[in-house]
Amino acid sequence: MKNSLNLNRLFQAMGLAAIVLVSSSAMAADKVTIVIGGYEKHIYLPAKLAEGLGYFKAEGLDVELLNEAAGVDAENEMLAGAVQGVVGFYDHCVDLQTKGKYVESVVQFSQAPGEVELVSNKHPEIKSMADLRGKSLGVTGLGSSTNFLTQYLMVKSGVPLGEFSTLPVGAGTTFIAAMQQDKIQAGMTTEPTISRLLKTGEARVLIDMRSIEKTKQALGGTYPAASLYMATDWVEKNRPTVQKLANAFVKTLKFINTHSAAEITEKMPKGFYVADKEGYIKALADGKSMFTPDGVMPAGGPETVLAVLSGFSKNVKGKTVDLSKTYTTEFVKNAK
Repeated sequence: MKNSLNLNRLFQAMGLAAIVLVSSSAMAADKVTIVIGGYEKHIYLPAKLAEGLGYFKAEGLDVELLNEAAGVDAENEMLAGAVQGVVGFYDHCVDLQTKGKYVESVVQFSQAPGEVELVSNKHPEIKSMADLRGKSLGVTGLGSSTNFLTQYLMVKSGVPLGEFSTLPVGAGTTFIAAMQQDKIQAGMTTEPTISRLLKTGEARVLIDMRSIEKTKQALGGTYPAASLYMATDWVEKNRPTVQKLANAFVKTLKFINTHSAAEITEKMPKGFYVADKEGYIKALADGKSMFTPDGVMPAGGPETVLAVLSGFSKNVKGKTVDLSKTYTTEFVKNAK
């Protein structure tokens, strides 16, 4: 009888341990790795903000954010299967489809690039994009969105490919150094790099795409830019996880749209301020309107992106692109 009682207790303990083990497994967070083409940039701010606000954890996600200097490097990591998602420009979704690779924006962060073409004040003779013929222009990386936009703006201004060069110089300190050393005479970059160069008087704005209105002037329409994009087949196989990511990012975009630049700045890593917190706040206040309020792709935006890429890219020009397969609004519209 005593041995029987001991066995019963053992089986009960084993059963309890099994229940605890199953429960722990069920509660384990979904692990997702997302790479960002420079997470200190204002344009990609929703990624670090979502992490800082605890929205990933609230959704039961274990999200690792990796940093790359350029969006094209982030894209390559996803295509290699090293990461599950990219925070980068939507235009890659269009470009990649022409190469037989299907990726889609699942949360659209912005409806304007947040980019500026800056000109070095060492070159007062440069007054338009056409004046950049024969010059060296800074971009984050070759094959990056800054490279796409630079090429389009030059061709639109009557300067064909081959009559200017683009140099990959990243952003922040490396971009600034390249301009100071006259390795580039102009370049496309984002905040906070823009404000740093304007503050020192080393550069001036030639083309401004930080607002929807100015973007339409430069590119002919609304230009959806920063987004969370993922391989279509991965999205289909991991729909519950993608929905959780969409929930977290839609909440983040709502936070951006309902809080001041100063309140948002307090949630960001202090290193992002580059020792100029007030400048960071001002730049964010000026550019905050580029973010979508709900993660939904803006109407007409994909068509503008296709027109821009078709304006200079041999990969895209004349190709049939199914824009409906380059983004989805399903997850953001179902977001809690």
